[in-house]
Amino acid sequence: MIGKYYEIRTGVVFDHISASRSVSRTETRRSPKTSPFDRLHRQQAVEMIERIAGGDEAALAAFYQRFASLLYGLALKMMKDEKDAEDVVQESFVYIWRKAAAYNPQMISPFSWAVMVVRNKAIDRIRARQRVARIVERATVEFSHSAEADERSADEPVFSEQRALVRTALAQIPEDQRQAIELAFFSGLTHEEIAARLTTPLGTIKARIRRGMIHMRELLVEER
Repeated sequence: MIGKYYEIRTGVVFDHISASRSVSRTETRRSPKTSPFDRLHRQQAVEMIERIAGGDEAALAAFYQRFASLLYGLALKMMKDEKDAEDVVQESFVYIWRKAAAYNPQMISPFSWAVMVVRNKAIDRIRARQRVARIVERATVEFSHSAEADERSADEPVFSEQRALVRTALAQIPEDQRQAIELAFFSGLTHEEIAARLTTPLGTIKARIRRGMIHMRELLVEER
């Protein structure tokens, strides 16, 4: 059930991550009414996880309400992007739902466990984003020097495969995202220059490139 909520973002637990984004931002700027760190609240959180392990969605909702704003603040600090931070928190709570039975209260507190989950999910997303950027950058260099490429090079099959993967991924993303990425990586334009050429707000251009890169990353990972 929670997996379904995660995919369509309409579940009772996760819907306000995307539908009420402004609430999450506001909550990160103020302290919770009750501390999640004292002994009583730690025990309550442990009990929540035990109930989550038994499939109790209400317990997951309560756990989310207690810790989500703090975890979102951590994710935002690491990702430096609101949408990515929301996705990290969302993925983390799906993980908590699925792995609650593996939690050991003798080893780590509930909040520290949740922080570890968010940190790991954020690191995974950052690494995946960097891998796509490296692939696109390498393919760009190869495109620009294709006329001078040594066809007998032992590396040519690898580069050819990467170029093909990038071309395939580019062909599958939305037109506006593809155009922005091509101008940024293949034409060497800055974000400001792209915005001027397309008469489009700078923030929109940055969002298109970011979303396009995320989309390409997902496509490239599927191909591996």
